[in-house]
Amino acid sequence: MLVLPWHIRDRLADDLNATLPRDLSTIDAAPQIGGDVWADVIPLYIAVRDAVSRGPGRPIVFSGDCVTALAVLAAVQQRGGDPSLVWIDAHGDFHTEQTTASHYAGGLPLAKAVGRGDLTLPEALGLLPLDETRAVLVDGRDLDPPEADALNASRVRRVALGELQDALPDGPVHLHVDLDVIDPSLLPGLRFPAPGGAFHAALREAVRAVVANRPVAAVSIAGTWTMEQSLRDRNDAALGCVLAGLG
Repeated sequence: MLVLPWHIRDRLADDLNATLPRDLSTIDAAPQIGGDVWADVIPLYIAVRDAVSRGPGRPIVFSGDCVTALAVLAAVQQRGGDPSLVWIDAHGDFHTEQTTASHYAGGLPLAKAVGRGDLTLPEALGLLPLDETRAVLVDGRDLDPPEADALNASRVRRVALGELQDALPDGPVHLHVDLDVIDPSLLPGLRFPAPGGAFHAALREAVRAVVANRPVAAVSIAGTWTMEQSLRDRNDAALGCVLAGLG
């Protein structure tokens, strides 16, 4: 496992307040300090891309945000892969700079993966945008109206967690899991809690369904909680169900 102890431009605890496997490597990188978030984070995510590109086997990257998934996807492409994208998340992450009201960078990466919005970061990573038909948003229960409109007008598929097995894209996949897909009653301290989420077993079985039915080229996991308000044992349970699903 590779660990990136950052939430975009915010430095986090090295272990992200979770008990991690012993065979991990921490990615030593940092953003630059400037005025534009996408220019600032280029060095951070290039380090992720390069670490994944150099690593053997199926990479698993654990970080504090969903933007990291763009670097993982770019690395798999750089290694010669052509994966589809399974995006498990309580949110859509399908805003662009034109639709977001909060200007939160973590609400945009799925849109960027399919070539929408400001492409400063994807282009710096060498990321080839995916055709929208090769991306599946799983859960996505908490959407802003402009984001919902964009998804409805797109060719990105949206399915519930329990429907994933029958909606998997063809070929190898990059599996991205934002742990906020779990109900916030089970995972306190989330930055953007969305009621009505999954229980651990449902997430574990969804991950198992992916592994059982498609080659998994890479996995990115986002622990999108605050360090101060989250509880290690709850974080461990959330992370553990994904790792158990991966086998």
